[in-house]
Amino acid sequence: MNTSILNQLAAAGPTGAPPAWIQYMPFVAMAVIFWFLILRPQMKQQKEHKAKLAEMKKGDEVLTGGGFVGKVLKVDDNYAEIELAQGVKVKALKSTIVDVIPPGGAKPAND
Repeated sequence: MNTSILNQLAAAGPTGAPPAWIQYMPFVAMAVIFWFLILRPQMKQQKEHKAKLAEMKKGDEVLTGGGFVGKVLKVDDNYAEIELAQGVKVKALKSTIVDVIPPGGAKPAND
């Protein structure tokens, strides 16, 4: 029993190349991890954003892509008319609206 493990493995002879499917396992594992950590959450967030835009109605406060906050006056299929200040109305694409805040909104964080 003085033989080492390396001597025993060398005496066993060459085992050959591993099966082809084992060589592709790291790539499959990376694809699955990429899907669950990046793509799936992003698609979920896009679906929620589309649902918010579809439910947008008159009286909601919105945040536009340009950073303006205003109140929705009229909603169309592709456009929303927004009042930024008293007497200042703009027509914005619904796709440029970043967030929809329902009337009443949420409590401020410092209250």
